Amino acid sequence: MNHKARLQALRSKLALSSTRALLLTHGPDVRYLSGFTGSNAVLLVFARSTVLLTDGRYTTQARQETAGSGARVVIGKRLASEACVLLLRAGVTSVAYDSNHTTVAALSRFEAALPESHGKVARRRFFSPMADSPVASLRQVKDSEELQGMAEAAAVGCQIFEDVLHHLAAGVAEREIAAELEYAARRRGAEGMSFDTIVASGRRSALPHGHASAQPLPRRGFVTMDFGVILGGYCSDMTRTVYMGKPTREEKSAYQAVLEAEQAGIEAVRAGVTGASVDAASRAVLRRAGLANYFSHSTGHGVGLEIHEGPRLAAKSEDVLAEGMVVTVEPGVYLPERFGIRIEDMVVVEATGARVLTFSPKELLML
Repeated sequence: MNHKARLQALRSKLALSSTRALLLTHGPDVRYLSGFTGSNAVLLVFARSTVLLTDGRYTTQARQETAGSGARVVIGKRLASEACVLLLRAGVTSVAYDSNHTTVAALSRFEAALPESHGKVARRRFFSPMADSPVASLRQVKDSEELQGMAEAAAVGCQIFEDVLHHLAAGVAEREIAAELEYAARRRGAEGMSFDTIVASGRRSALPHGHASAQPLPRRGFVTMDFGVILGGYCSDMTRTVYMGKPTREEKSAYQAVLEAEQAGIEAVRAGVTGASVDAASRAVLRRAGLANYFSHSTGHGVGLEIHEGPRLAAKSEDVLAEGMVVTVEPGVYLPERFGIRIEDMVVVEATGARVLTFSPKELLML
């Protein structure tokens, strides 16, 4: 990963807002800019230099992972104090921080670490909140290396779906299916799951986020599986819904409507459109099928080092899609106490359309 280029792109953004220094503590941001994957770090980005502060547990790891990034590694015990010393030595009078990922407790530690001569008001002014993180916007657009890694993560997700199909049988607990997915992911080289695996069957399939329970799979009914893996730090995300037994005409019709809504959403994805327009494309199909009132969430979201990133594909989203973004398209319908269906793919935004990364079949599987 070209961390130097990412840092330079960030500095260009900071210069536009006359920001002389940026303080980052959010793990995925630190990793994106420096390569460091440890759990305790502060990254200080100045106009001409970068400093990574961490504790003694990560001395060797930090130096190995940040090699080539241009970041200087500083090992300390009290990172807030060490960071403030470096900021004051650099002569900055104010440092920006990402207010979306800096807790009140963390900010209080940094403020308390400033010399008493600053006074309470001056301490608060020293740390300047930045609500629209320039790092978040950089992370939304993936480079070729990131896209390759995410394609590999998506491929593992598709493979483990195939691995688990023969485990689906009436009477098997949802948690057992989730466990099989997670075991298959590890066996195929994943570092872990990108979120808590969702397996929801029968009436529970009407729960959009129905985490796997002890409920046994039914002899007849839908089974929704929403899962993803982490590979090389990057997440995948995919949902498939299958049917145990033989579906009714209504169930087949609802499944076909969701499938067509998902395809319409994918076809709407391309550089230059808004997230709202993609959402509208999927929602229009369900409206024509009389199912729009049962679609209770947004159509999709960005994916990367985190499972939920920008842009948002939602009814009021003004986020504009750009080439290199990776987003999900995941319409669903949920009829309370009856059944639910969701189909989700992960796609790359390109100039004239979308490239689908998740290649598992989507025709209704009847088991």
